[in-house]
Amino acid sequence: MSDPVDKPRTLAIAVPDAGIVSALWQEAAGGGPCLVLAHGAGAGMTHSAMAAVADGLARRGVATLRYQFPFMERGAKRPDSPPLAQATVRAAVDAARDLAAGRPLFAGGRSFGGRMTSGAEAASPLPGLAGLVFFAFPLHPAGRPGRERAAHLAAIGRPMLFLQGTRDALADLALLQATIAELGPRATLELAPDADHAFHVPARTGRRDPDVLAALLDAAVAWMAAQAKRAA
Repeated sequence: MSDPVDKPRTLAIAVPDAGIVSALWQEAAGGGPCLVLAHGAGAGMTHSAMAAVADGLARRGVATLRYQFPFMERGAKRPDSPPLAQATVRAAVDAARDLAAGRPLFAGGRSFGGRMTSGAEAASPLPGLAGLVFFAFPLHPAGRPGRERAAHLAAIGRPMLFLQGTRDALADLALLQATIAELGPRATLELAPDADHAFHVPARTGRRDPDVLAALLDAAVAWMAAQAKRAA
Protein backbone atom coordinates (compact mmCIF):
# COMPACT_ATOMS: atom_id res chain seq x y z
CA MET A 1 0.00 0.00 0.00
CA SER A 2 1.28 3.48 -0.85
CA ASP A 3 2.05 5.93 1.91
CA PRO A 4 -0.84 8.35 2.53
CA VAL A 5 -0.55 11.93 1.29
CA ASP A 6 -2.32 15.11 2.33
CA LYS A 7 -5.59 15.85 0.57
CA PRO A 8 -5.25 18.76 -1.88
CA ARG A 9 -6.73 22.11 -0.91
CA THR A 10 -9.02 23.79 -3.44
CA LEU A 11 -8.11 27.34 -4.43
CA ALA A 12 -9.14 29.94 -6.99
CA ILE A 13 -6.74 31.82 -9.27
CA ALA A 14 -7.62 35.04 -11.06
CA VAL A 15 -6.46 35.18 -14.67
CA PRO A 16 -6.38 38.67 -16.18
CA ASP A 17 -9.18 39.17 -18.72
CA ALA A 18 -10.35 35.57 -18.26
CA GLY A 19 -11.90 35.37 -14.80
CA ILE A 20 -11.29 32.70 -12.18
CA VAL A 21 -9.90 29.20 -12.61
CA SER A 22 -9.80 26.40 -10.04
CA ALA A 23 -6.59 25.06 -8.56
CA LEU A 24 -5.42 22.34 -6.17
CA TRP A 25 -2.59 22.96 -3.72
CA GLN A 26 -0.99 19.75 -2.43
CA GLU A 27 1.43 20.20 0.43
CA ALA A 28 4.40 17.92 1.08
CA ALA A 29 6.52 17.41 4.16
CA GLY A 30 10.19 18.29 4.33
CA GLY A 31 10.41 21.72 2.73
CA GLY A 32 11.37 20.40 -0.70
CA PRO A 33 10.60 22.05 -4.04
CA CYS A 34 7.22 23.11 -5.40
CA LEU A 35 6.10 22.29 -8.95
CA VAL A 36 3.40 24.31 -10.72
CA LEU A 37 1.73 21.58 -12.76
CA ALA A 38 -0.44 22.26 -15.83
CA HIS A 39 -2.77 19.67 -17.37
CA GLY A 40 -2.94 18.49 -20.98
CA ALA A 41 -5.44 19.35 -23.69
CA GLY A 42 -7.70 16.35 -23.15
CA ALA A 43 -8.13 16.14 -19.37
CA GLY A 44 -8.12 18.57 -16.47
CA MET A 45 -6.25 18.85 -13.20
CA THR A 46 -8.33 16.18 -11.43
CA HIS A 47 -7.65 13.44 -14.01
CA SER A 48 -6.20 10.29 -12.47
CA ALA A 49 -2.90 10.76 -14.30
CA MET A 50 -2.49 14.27 -12.89
CA ALA A 51 -3.44 13.07 -9.41
CA ALA A 52 -0.93 10.22 -9.66
CA VAL A 53 1.86 12.67 -10.48
CA ALA A 54 0.89 15.03 -7.66
CA ASP A 55 0.53 12.22 -5.12
CA GLY A 56 3.81 10.65 -6.21
CA LEU A 57 5.63 13.95 -5.89
CA ALA A 58 4.08 14.59 -2.46
CA ARG A 59 5.43 11.24 -1.26
CA ARG A 60 8.84 12.39 -2.46
CA GLY A 61 8.68 15.74 -0.64
CA VAL A 62 7.58 17.94 -3.56
CA ALA A 63 4.53 20.19 -3.22
CA THR A 64 2.39 20.88 -6.28
CA LEU A 65 -0.08 23.46 -7.52
CA ARG A 66 -2.38 22.00 -10.17
CA TYR A 67 -4.74 24.34 -12.00
CA GLN A 68 -7.31 24.48 -14.77
CA PHE A 69 -6.93 26.30 -18.04
CA PRO A 70 -9.97 28.49 -18.77
CA PHE A 71 -11.30 26.19 -21.51
CA MET A 72 -11.33 23.26 -19.10
CA GLU A 73 -12.88 25.37 -16.36
CA ARG A 74 -15.89 26.15 -18.56
CA GLY A 75 -16.15 22.63 -20.01
CA ALA A 76 -15.08 23.47 -23.55
CA LYS A 77 -13.25 20.97 -25.75
CA ARG A 78 -11.09 23.37 -27.73
CA PRO A 79 -7.93 24.47 -25.86
CA ASP A 80 -7.30 28.12 -25.16
CA SER A 81 -5.22 30.25 -27.50
CA PRO A 82 -1.54 30.40 -26.54
CA PRO A 83 -1.76 33.99 -25.20
CA LEU A 84 -4.63 33.07 -22.85
CA ALA A 85 -3.05 29.77 -21.81
CA GLN A 86 0.26 31.49 -21.14
CA ALA A 87 -1.46 34.19 -19.08
CA THR A 88 -2.98 31.39 -17.01
CA VAL A 89 0.44 29.82 -16.51
CA ARG A 90 1.78 33.15 -15.34
CA ALA A 91 -1.09 33.66 -12.88
CA ALA A 92 -0.58 30.14 -11.48
CA VAL A 93 3.14 30.67 -10.99
CA ASP A 94 2.42 33.94 -9.20
CA ALA A 95 -0.02 32.14 -6.89
CA ALA A 96 2.41 29.30 -6.25
CA ARG A 97 5.18 31.69 -5.29
CA ASP A 98 3.16 32.82 -2.27
CA LEU A 99 2.05 29.29 -1.38
CA ALA A 100 5.54 27.84 -1.66
CA ALA A 101 6.82 30.12 1.10
CA GLY A 102 10.46 29.97 0.10
CA ARG A 103 10.52 26.50 -1.45
CA PRO A 104 12.50 26.23 -4.71
CA LEU A 105 9.92 26.83 -7.43
CA PHE A 106 9.57 24.92 -10.70
CA ALA A 107 6.88 25.00 -13.39
CA GLY A 108 5.81 22.74 -16.20
CA GLY A 109 3.11 20.26 -16.95
CA ARG A 110 1.79 17.47 -19.05
CA SER A 111 1.76 17.70 -22.87
CA PHE A 112 -0.17 20.88 -23.84
CA GLY A 113 0.34 22.27 -20.32
CA GLY A 114 4.08 21.83 -20.56
CA ARG A 115 4.21 23.49 -23.97
CA MET A 116 2.16 26.46 -22.77
CA THR A 117 4.49 26.80 -19.78
CA SER A 118 7.55 26.82 -22.00
CA GLY A 119 5.84 29.32 -24.29
CA ALA A 120 5.15 31.64 -21.37
CA GLU A 121 8.75 31.36 -20.21
CA ALA A 122 10.10 32.03 -23.71
CA ALA A 123 7.88 35.10 -24.11
CA SER A 124 8.94 36.62 -20.79
CA PRO A 125 10.79 34.70 -18.04
CA LEU A 126 8.53 33.59 -15.20
CA PRO A 127 9.93 35.20 -12.03
CA GLY A 128 11.61 33.06 -9.42
CA LEU A 129 11.77 29.71 -11.20
CA ALA A 130 14.65 27.30 -10.71
CA GLY A 131 13.70 25.29 -13.81
CA LEU A 132 11.03 23.75 -16.02
CA VAL A 133 9.73 20.17 -15.96
CA PHE A 134 7.88 18.70 -18.96
CA PHE A 135 5.88 15.47 -18.84
CA ALA A 136 5.50 14.15 -22.43
CA PHE A 137 6.34 17.35 -24.27
CA PRO A 138 4.26 17.40 -27.50
CA LEU A 139 6.94 18.06 -30.10
CA HIS A 140 4.48 17.66 -32.99
CA PRO A 141 0.95 16.42 -33.74
CA ALA A 142 0.54 12.66 -34.01
CA GLY A 143 1.50 11.44 -37.47
CA ARG A 144 3.06 14.76 -38.48
CA PRO A 145 6.70 14.71 -37.32
CA GLY A 146 8.38 18.10 -37.11
CA ARG A 147 10.11 20.48 -34.74
CA GLU A 148 8.25 23.75 -35.27
CA ARG A 149 6.69 23.52 -31.81
CA ALA A 150 10.16 23.45 -30.26
CA ALA A 151 11.47 26.63 -31.93
CA HIS A 152 10.67 28.79 -28.90
CA LEU A 153 12.73 26.59 -26.56
CA ALA A 154 15.94 28.25 -27.80
CA ALA A 155 14.78 31.46 -26.09
CA ILE A 156 14.66 29.78 -22.67
CA GLY A 157 17.71 30.22 -20.49
CA ARG A 158 16.59 28.17 -17.48
CA PRO A 159 17.27 24.45 -16.96
CA MET A 160 14.69 22.16 -18.55
CA LEU A 161 13.84 18.52 -17.88
CA PHE A 162 12.01 16.46 -20.50
CA LEU A 163 10.38 13.25 -19.26
CA GLN A 164 9.45 11.27 -22.35
CA GLY A 165 8.40 7.83 -23.50
CA THR A 166 10.36 6.32 -26.37
CA ARG A 167 7.11 5.37 -28.17
CA ASP A 168 5.46 8.78 -27.83
CA ALA A 169 3.46 9.45 -31.01
CA LEU A 170 3.73 13.19 -30.33
CA ALA A 171 7.51 13.22 -30.05
CA ASP A 172 9.54 11.31 -32.63
CA LEU A 173 12.53 10.12 -30.63
CA ALA A 174 15.20 11.10 -33.16
CA LEU A 175 13.71 14.59 -33.55
CA LEU A 176 13.39 15.00 -29.79
CA GLN A 177 16.98 13.94 -29.20
CA ALA A 178 18.17 16.39 -31.86
CA THR A 179 16.19 19.16 -30.18
CA ILE A 180 17.66 18.38 -26.77
CA ALA A 181 21.18 18.28 -28.22
CA GLU A 182 20.74 21.73 -29.77
CA LEU A 183 19.55 23.16 -26.45
CA GLY A 184 22.84 22.13 -24.86
CA PRO A 185 23.51 21.64 -21.16
CA ARG A 186 20.40 23.50 -20.02
CA ALA A 187 18.20 20.63 -21.30
CA THR A 188 18.04 17.12 -19.82
CA LEU A 189 16.17 14.20 -21.38
CA GLU A 190 14.92 11.31 -19.21
CA LEU A 191 13.51 8.46 -21.29
CA ALA A 192 10.97 5.81 -20.32
CA PRO A 193 11.69 2.82 -22.60
CA ASP A 194 8.65 1.51 -24.53
CA ALA A 195 6.31 4.12 -22.97
CA ASP A 196 3.80 6.05 -25.07
CA HIS A 197 2.46 9.61 -24.64
CA ALA A 198 0.51 8.52 -21.53
CA PHE A 199 3.55 6.69 -20.12
CA HIS A 200 1.79 3.40 -20.78
CA VAL A 201 3.98 0.38 -21.57
CA PRO A 202 2.88 -2.87 -23.27
CA ALA A 203 2.36 -5.91 -21.05
CA ARG A 204 5.08 -7.76 -22.96
CA THR A 205 7.69 -5.51 -21.33
CA GLY A 206 7.00 -7.06 -17.94
CA ARG A 207 6.73 -3.59 -16.39
CA ARG A 208 3.68 -1.83 -14.98
CA ASP A 209 2.64 1.74 -15.69
CA PRO A 210 2.95 2.78 -12.00
CA ASP A 211 6.55 1.54 -12.01
CA VAL A 212 7.29 3.61 -15.13
CA LEU A 213 5.83 6.72 -13.51
CA ALA A 214 7.70 6.07 -10.27
CA ALA A 215 11.02 5.94 -12.12
CA LEU A 216 10.25 9.19 -13.93
CA LEU A 217 9.24 10.90 -10.69
CA ASP A 218 12.42 9.71 -8.98
CA ALA A 219 14.41 11.25 -11.82
CA ALA A 220 12.40 14.48 -11.68
CA VAL A 221 12.86 14.88 -7.94
CA ALA A 222 16.62 14.23 -8.17
CA TRP A 223 16.89 16.75 -11.01
CA MET A 224 14.91 19.41 -9.14
CA ALA A 225 17.06 18.91 -6.05
CA ALA A 226 20.20 19.42 -8.14
CA GLN A 227 18.84 22.57 -9.79
CA ALA A 228 17.68 23.99 -6.46
CA LYS A 229 21.15 23.44 -5.04
CA ARG A 230 22.75 25.24 -7.97
CA ALA A 231 20.31 28.14 -7.65
CA ALA A 232 20.82 28.53 -3.89
